[in-house]
Amino acid sequence: MTNDGKYTCIGQGIPRVDGIAKVTGEAKYAGDYYFPRTLFAQVVRSPYPHAKIKSINIKEAEKLPGVKSIITGDYYKKRGGLYLADKNFLAVDTVKYVGEAVVAVCAETIEIAEEACSLIKVDYEELTPVLSPQDAMKKDAPLIHPDLHTYKVAPIFHPVPHTNISHHHVLRKGDVEKAFKEAYKVVEHEYHVPHVQHSPIETHVATAKFDANGSLTVWASCQSPYAVRQSLSDSFDIPLNKVRVISEFVGGGFGSKAGTTIEGIVIPLAKLNPGRPVRLMYSREDEFENAYVRQGMYAKIKTGVTKEGKIIAEHNEFLWDGGAYTEYGVNIVKAAGFAGSGPYNIPNISTDSYCLYTNHPVGGPYRGFGMCEIHFAIEQNLDEVAKDLGISPIEIRRRNGLRAKDETSTGEVMNVSGYQACLETVLQKLEYDKPCENNNKNKIRAKGIAAGWKSPSMPTDVASASIIRMNEDGTFYLQTSAEEIGQGSNTALTQIAAEVLNVNPNLITLTSGDTTMNPYEWQTVASRTTYCAGNAVKLAAEDLKEKILHLAEIKLGCGKKDIFFERDDKNNTTFVVQKYHEENRVPINTFALGLTLPDGSGMGGPAIGVGRFVVPNNMAYNPVDSQSPKPVAFWTIGVTGCEVEVDLQTGHVKVLKMISCFDPGKVINEALYNAQVEGAMVQALGTALWEELILKNGKIMNKSFVDYKIPTADDCPDVLESYVAEFEEETGPFGARGIGEPAMVPGAPAIANAIYNAIGVRFTKMPITACDILEALKKQKT
Repeated sequence: MTNDGKYTCIGQGIPRVDGIAKVTGEAKYAGDYYFPRTLFAQVVRSPYPHAKIKSINIKEAEKLPGVKSIITGDYYKKRGGLYLADKNFLAVDTVKYVGEAVVAVCAETIEIAEEACSLIKVDYEELTPVLSPQDAMKKDAPLIHPDLHTYKVAPIFHPVPHTNISHHHVLRKGDVEKAFKEAYKVVEHEYHVPHVQHSPIETHVATAKFDANGSLTVWASCQSPYAVRQSLSDSFDIPLNKVRVISEFVGGGFGSKAGTTIEGIVIPLAKLNPGRPVRLMYSREDEFENAYVRQGMYAKIKTGVTKEGKIIAEHNEFLWDGGAYTEYGVNIVKAAGFAGSGPYNIPNISTDSYCLYTNHPVGGPYRGFGMCEIHFAIEQNLDEVAKDLGISPIEIRRRNGLRAKDETSTGEVMNVSGYQACLETVLQKLEYDKPCENNNKNKIRAKGIAAGWKSPSMPTDVASASIIRMNEDGTFYLQTSAEEIGQGSNTALTQIAAEVLNVNPNLITLTSGDTTMNPYEWQTVASRTTYCAGNAVKLAAEDLKEKILHLAEIKLGCGKKDIFFERDDKNNTTFVVQKYHEENRVPINTFALGLTLPDGSGMGGPAIGVGRFVVPNNMAYNPVDSQSPKPVAFWTIGVTGCEVEVDLQTGHVKVLKMISCFDPGKVINEALYNAQVEGAMVQALGTALWEELILKNGKIMNKSFVDYKIPTADDCPDVLESYVAEFEEETGPFGARGIGEPAMVPGAPAIANAIYNAIGVRFTKMPITACDILEALKKQKT
């Protein structure tokens, strides 16, 4: 599919390098670490969405044998947060959502800690909660963070003092009002997206321990060890050289493990008990309530079009339900703000994206980072505009979809764009123009399509580093801090290094997940790992190769331009060979410890390559209008199409086919690409039809898999196919871009569009349940 004979490793679907460890149970996750003399933590949580803490009585709990320490928010009041320092790990003065941690206990056993929690009495005075982003916007709304104007915040975010607005992102391009006046038609639509849970297999768990010298080690299920280290250092005023974060394997994250969650609860308890590890693990119910959730969102889209179907103006308003703390959520709202037009060439755009405090669970990053939510609106709106004009949903996408040399909403000129190629591929593979078979009068089938895009939402100067070392036998250690969370990055990074050195990937062992032992990586988020960490790995391998070539010049007696690396899988090695005298060759491990000269002296020393990468030519956008010639590293664009069957008697929707095509630049591993895209389609299917956190007065009513439904194997489409359009990224390693998150973006709106095409009812809120469909069909009849 992707290997054109140019490469020996790139494009190959080699097996996952971590596969054996995971299927045999040898992989060690954060919950697998058990230490002598461990103390176990449990937490007293708020039963109210918004309340003042009047008093806390811990006296009876302190008397319980086996209880070691009890802390409240008064023990450590400093706020923390990656982008906006608004978060306390234990509530201070007020509670802001149901489930917020109020008191933490550590004891000799979990059972004792739980009993101690039951003995703690907290007296609350209920306050009026804010339970929707629309209510949060009202001038007379209760202030959830009255001290917002004093919080430390990154300069690219703009809280509005004395309101519930923690960030207002503004984008302006062209003259929107003038364009609306000139438009043939102007239409407006509204859409709603609920909160959803990430539902990783592994729940959050953390163990913290202080050594006698004051050094802190945290074993945690986290996606971004260096970001967690930085956040914990800032929050607890511990020097970075005294903080070590270990997270070797992570059992799924989808964004829920990108920031800090429970680490800040166990650290103060560990500080009170030096030398003793303190451990806290979330139950599945805790995971639903107290880990990040995907933020809810209300969208209003106003679109102006010409008679021919060219979009000339668009105004978007996004109101995000950020929950009780938005220290990470503000960045999602920013991403939505500058991507709000979708992958379309629109000359006049105005977007206002608001992050709003509510008394709901804490919103945070979720696969797609806001793109799934806004595209549910963008892509349905596009179908509605096409219907109003009397043209097909396909034709409006052909006329407006981004092409090379078109401008994005931020004024960036696209060097390449795979939109049109992806669209045509999906139309062909789905046989979109072929009528569906409708042989059952009680069931009706139809097809739908949607597109999507995503860029890495990250600072313009984020850094990555990698080290590769050759062992004496010609094997290698590759060191990185890109976190393997199931997406296959360990395999892709290994392939990149193997390609540069022309060695068998089996000779490379990758290590990561330890901030003391491995070099810096910003975060494993934003679908940036293959691109950013991959570039660092490629540079490290090239650095090592250059050092080997320097020594080989001396050893082989020729210039390095006349030397090449020849992979020999039969002998499980690689030879360094003189080009015109191929009998003049030596195994690569000849240079593992440098070069021994004829007189017995040595030179060069151990073979180590170092790679450092910062995204080239990224420039911050103007905060007034979000315009910049290059605000992001890249855009990944793609299209998903589907065929659905709607049961007119039960309202049940069966997705029969889902087909996607994306432009990820160059595919590094064909099997992993297909797995990412196919998995993303199934995850999108779940959010489209079933997944929703049902909130009543701020309380989650369905915090278990009994009541919160995610797709099973039985729900998967019979046809689930992924295709690729490779328009290489100039700055990517071997031309690669990220794919993990973008692959989910168009799935839900494609299903929504197909349901509309089947029954003629537009659903502006997800999930689209069987009950919703039956109710709509009843209204149709009346």
